[in-house]
Amino acid sequence: MDMRRGMGVRRWNARGLRLPAALLGMVLFALFCLPGAAFAARGDIAVGIRLEPPHLDPTAGAAAAIGEVTYANLFEGLTRIDARGEVTPGLAESWEISADGRTYTFRLRENVRFHDGSAFNAEDVRFTFDRALAPDSVNPQKSLLEPLEAVEVADERTVRMTLKRPTSQFAFTLGLPAMVIVASETADTNRTNPNGTGPFRLSRWVKGDRIDLVRNEHYWGEKPALTRATFRVIDDASAAYAALLAGNIDAYTNFPAPENVPQFEADPRFTVVIGNTEGKTVLAINNAKKPLDDIRVRRAIAHAIDRKALIDGALDGRAQPIGSHYAPQNRGYVDLTGRYPHDPARARELLTEAGVSGLRLRLVLPPPSYARRGGEIVAAQLRAVGIETEIVPVEWARWLSEVFRDKRYDLSIVAHVEPNDLDIYAREDYYFNYDSPDYRALYAALVAATDEALRLDILKKIQERLAEDSVNGFLFLLPKIGIRDAKLTGLWENAPIPAIDLTGVSWRE
Repeated sequence: MDMRRGMGVRRWNARGLRLPAALLGMVLFALFCLPGAAFAARGDIAVGIRLEPPHLDPTAGAAAAIGEVTYANLFEGLTRIDARGEVTPGLAESWEISADGRTYTFRLRENVRFHDGSAFNAEDVRFTFDRALAPDSVNPQKSLLEPLEAVEVADERTVRMTLKRPTSQFAFTLGLPAMVIVASETADTNRTNPNGTGPFRLSRWVKGDRIDLVRNEHYWGEKPALTRATFRVIDDASAAYAALLAGNIDAYTNFPAPENVPQFEADPRFTVVIGNTEGKTVLAINNAKKPLDDIRVRRAIAHAIDRKALIDGALDGRAQPIGSHYAPQNRGYVDLTGRYPHDPARARELLTEAGVSGLRLRLVLPPPSYARRGGEIVAAQLRAVGIETEIVPVEWARWLSEVFRDKRYDLSIVAHVEPNDLDIYAREDYYFNYDSPDYRALYAALVAATDEALRLDILKKIQERLAEDSVNGFLFLLPKIGIRDAKLTGLWENAPIPAIDLTGVSWRE
């Protein structure tokens, strides 16, 4: 027996009044059946990321994972790099360049506030760049600011930057993640409590699991369609595959298992977009360690590498080989992949010429699947020419401290994802330990070149110099394998900088 019949069925509206059954039916129909009557497009998103950022201050750490989460979402720069890799206005609504190319005058936007409610003005700009250039600065792109001579506040909304010399692509440099503007009062706490001017703000960070953002309702510009966003840390390829199929995440912008791509391509619930990154993936070589300081040994390593087999095995064939430290899609690229063809016999000859036998090297591999899978293949290729390797898998934090900071390694595999990062080979303390006065002179000439034809000629010489010196084993350009819900729009197809910009993302109804 249905006990509800004896008790009676009471239906209540928000004020506790009874609703007739017919009216209740009409309400339910409106709620659940009429398109657009009660359900707007979704306002939330969950995005999978491979690496958890060590912190959330892009001005204070080299890990690309920091910029992926924070750039354009939490923090903004004077200029902004868009999805096409072009420079657009950011916190500066406009700028003028003097006739001699040495002075940039920026006009700042009005009514901009940081997440804590404090006003953004020209003093914040001056503080940001004084801090980046300070002797104790930990800004990962500090060297790119070397041409900057002075930052002057003309008034609350006007900043004048003077350069020591004309510098190509200075406006682009100001749009990088490491150049975002920070407030002096909160700069020291941005690692865990980011206080930017962006259209989202941090809601919570569950270490090892997720980073939650909410829309900044007081944002100075056009508010994003999304009201909430979650970055889910999923570094295991199988777990990423399962999370997408189960709907636990809506997108994975750098999917780590290319062999699963055909399954997603055949599933109408998903869209697969394969684009380019700036990820020049290298077999990093510690040029100061014996016998790696001998160019013959480094060239032997170059000849030992079979890029095609590596790309097929580690990335299911979905990558472009490179022969120097420059992305093929960029203007001025020179194809140097034939400079050191796969030639095990020549590799053994070079080792013999260098008087090296029984060589054993330490190959330190960070977490990304391209590094771990690629490392196994490279180790086998080196073994074929008489070089044994000890494979040491490490977590990202340990890689940053042991390899990047302390240079305690022989070989490593990593993708350098920053654009126009040829400066790293001119740095005296960079982890490759490459020391070439000729290269430093070439790079200085590149920075100073304002004539495009001259710049392209120097770019060619730079690429050839890096290949000639076999600074690293140049492997492939990391592809951007994006897998997303078919109803999602606005995620970047390519990655001209390491960023997962959510500002233009929305759901189709």
